[in-house]
Amino acid sequence: MKKKKILLIQAISMEGMAIERVYPIGIVTLASIINTSAHYAVSIFDMNMSDNPYGELITRIKTQQPDILGISLRNLDPLGNRTTSLMVPFAITLDFIKQAAPDTPLLAGGTGFSLFPERIMSDYPQITCGIAGEAENNILPLLDHLEAPPEIPGIICQVDGRIRLTPPTGDYDMGRYSVPDRDLLDPRPYLAVNHYVESIGVEAKRGCCYHCGYCSYPLLQGPCMRCRDPKAVVDEIVFLKKTYGISRIHFTDSIVNYPTAQLDAICEELLRRNVNIKWSGFFREDLFTPENARLYAQSGCECFSLSPDGLCQQHLDTLHKHLKTGDILRTAGILSDVGITTVYHYLVNVPGESEATVAASKEMIDAIYRIHRGSKSIGTLVLNLIRIMPRTAIEKLALADGTISPQTDLLYPEIGRA
Repeated sequence: MKKKKILLIQAISMEGMAIERVYPIGIVTLASIINTSAHYAVSIFDMNMSDNPYGELITRIKTQQPDILGISLRNLDPLGNRTTSLMVPFAITLDFIKQAAPDTPLLAGGTGFSLFPERIMSDYPQITCGIAGEAENNILPLLDHLEAPPEIPGIICQVDGRIRLTPPTGDYDMGRYSVPDRDLLDPRPYLAVNHYVESIGVEAKRGCCYHCGYCSYPLLQGPCMRCRDPKAVVDEIVFLKKTYGISRIHFTDSIVNYPTAQLDAICEELLRRNVNIKWSGFFREDLFTPENARLYAQSGCECFSLSPDGLCQQHLDTLHKHLKTGDILRTAGILSDVGITTVYHYLVNVPGESEATVAASKEMIDAIYRIHRGSKSIGTLVLNLIRIMPRTAIEKLALADGTISPQTDLLYPEIGRA
């Protein structure tokens, strides 16, 4: 039997070619699963790595003549305090696809798509069907039954003129995690494009149990941390280094140091095997001890990225961070003693701002600088604006105080006011 050709497209997920780019681990994972079937032959095109993304897209479609197309929408907007939308280039991409392959089934997925699957399917009827959330368990059943998509978690499709979504469950067993076949999309070109952040990601876990008031991680990946075996994670890192020459990675986890035991075991294994890799991730502030901070540094951590978000106790409580300002300052002391570059991310338009919270926020910034002064270990303090996401506590607050109304279109960037 002749294999069906599938072309998977990573949609534009940045604003401008000078922005840091990341290797699209999600779409490569999807392609790897598809590639296990004898019925399909898969290829990948990342528009973010092309100097002429739309022209190259058309060329690839015409040259490869795929039987099925797939597109991943990773980001809805570039964030970074911007209010521009990546839905515009996504819509343009869909139009080009429709012109080049008008009769070819088109599947959609990705984290951005998964936040608004019904809305996007409604706005863009050229999408045949899609997957919201994790795709490991449903991509092959969907491909095998495109004419009548099965009602299994995460599948969204048009049925009798209406959109039918079977809600995703976010419960994929990470013990069954299959390492992405990165030969399907060579990581090496990504190693030279970034100046500040690691371009190659590794998944050690999925999900988040903290339910911060502004965050969509529990909605996208489920409310429970699902962890991989630490030795399997290190096996993957060793393979990446030996096979592709990758010397720096970023853990894609929502919180890299929770559960603490998992990260500790990964770091101990990295040291035991003398892997000599540089790594980073986003850490939870109240889980550090002097001992594990030193362990992380010794195993190759080159940057402690923290996202306490609230600059004062009132902000922390409003954002449902379940943190105290004392936790943040205590951790600052621990990390300053270790001497590794530390970056803090804060939100500055938290509801309920007042002269008192402004004064407390300034004191927090001054205190962090004072703590890090001796070791010169502070990288930067990043001040961001809250992007209001659907089905979050911040959305409820914004509705209550009139910042948004029930008619506000959250598909496009909506920045809350303080």
